[in-house]
Amino acid sequence: MNTLSATWSWLTTASHWSGPDGVWTRLGEHLYLTVVCLLISCLIALPVALVLGHLGRGGALAVNVSNIGRAVPTFAVLVLLLLTPIGTYGQWSTVIALVLFAVPPLLTNAYVGMREVDRDVVRAARGMGMTGRQVLAGVELPLALPLILTGVRIAAVQLVATATLAALAGGGGLGRIITAGFNLASTPQVVAGALLVAVLALLVECVFEAGRRVAPDRGREAA
Repeated sequence: MNTLSATWSWLTTASHWSGPDGVWTRLGEHLYLTVVCLLISCLIALPVALVLGHLGRGGALAVNVSNIGRAVPTFAVLVLLLLTPIGTYGQWSTVIALVLFAVPPLLTNAYVGMREVDRDVVRAARGMGMTGRQVLAGVELPLALPLILTGVRIAAVQLVATATLAALAGGGGLGRIITAGFNLASTPQVVAGALLVAVLALLVECVFEAGRRVAPDRGREAA
């Protein structure tokens, strides 16, 4: 039996999908970790990007500093965190490493989206007597939404793929299927785990792409 046939056989075996180590359980863990890390990353990056983009000061420096993090491999950050006291607190080392990985695309896209808003529209809004907060929430944010969603989409897809590293720190997720396959010297299981991660990433991409297609219409309505 070749690898593809063996992989298909593994994926279509009902026992591999049920139980505490089954695909459904690991998929739930993977999604939970991804959503938690994405929410934390958004809470950190988006407010900073929106305020700096609105003010037009300090944003370039913040973006450049955040982008430096892209040069550091997430696996290296995870290993270093595991060697610190943080590594003794459950999955916090994994969460921190993933959040640091997801912040740059969120910060960059949100800031660029805010700065690309037509300045004439902003001046017109101010001329109508709108406060800075009203301009931010009612004019700049809706018009910047497409690029903001692009950043969220990129971060989400990257998190889905990178969350497999949680298995190396003893966490859950689809990465456990891959590492278990390596431990069992089972190539079909390793390939099956990788395929599941790839399919999940594609599904997440499709969901956010659908959201992005709606955003421009909202932006034009707000304008």
